[in-house]
Amino acid sequence: MENALERAIVRRLQEDLPFVPKPYKYMADELGIPEQELLDKLKEMQDKRVLRRIGCILHHRTAGFKANAMVVWKVPKDRILEVTDIMVSFSQVSHCYERKTLSDWPYNVYTMIHAKTYEKCENIVLQIAKEANIYKYETLYSTKELKKSSMKYFTES
Repeated sequence: MENALERAIVRRLQEDLPFVPKPYKYMADELGIPEQELLDKLKEMQDKRVLRRIGCILHHRTAGFKANAMVVWKVPKDRILEVTDIMVSFSQVSHCYERKTLSDWPYNVYTMIHAKTYEKCENIVLQIAKEANIYKYETLYSTKELKKSSMKYFTES
C-alpha cells in the first residue's frame, strides 16, 4: 500500500456497507475526506490493480428472502451462453455459473434464486425453465445460513 489513506480506505471497505442512500459519501465522511476524493482514490487503486473489486455479502434471510434455492440445470454445451443470458435476466437470480459435470451428476449450470416464499421461488424456477426451454434440473433449498466472512487486510492487531 502506498500510503496511510489507502490503508484506511481498504480497512473501511472491509466493514459493512452502510445502508444509506449515499454509502460512499458516508464512508468518505468517516475517513474525513470529500466523497469525490474517495471515489478518485478508489479508481486510482483499481487502475493500479491494488483494488480488484468491491463486493458485498447479502444476508438474504435477514433481508426477508426466506426461500433460497440453488437450482442445478442440465444445459446442452452449445446453449450455455443463450440459456445463462436468460437466467441472469431474472432479478431473483443472484448467482449463475457453469461447472463441470461428473459421471453421477449431469448438471453443468448453477443458479442461486431468492424469494420471499417457497411458492414464489418455485414459480421463478418454472418461469426460467419455460423461457430457457430447459427441463432437466434439481432445486436444492438451503436449510440454514452459514457465517459469511471475508479476508481482512491492514488490521490494527
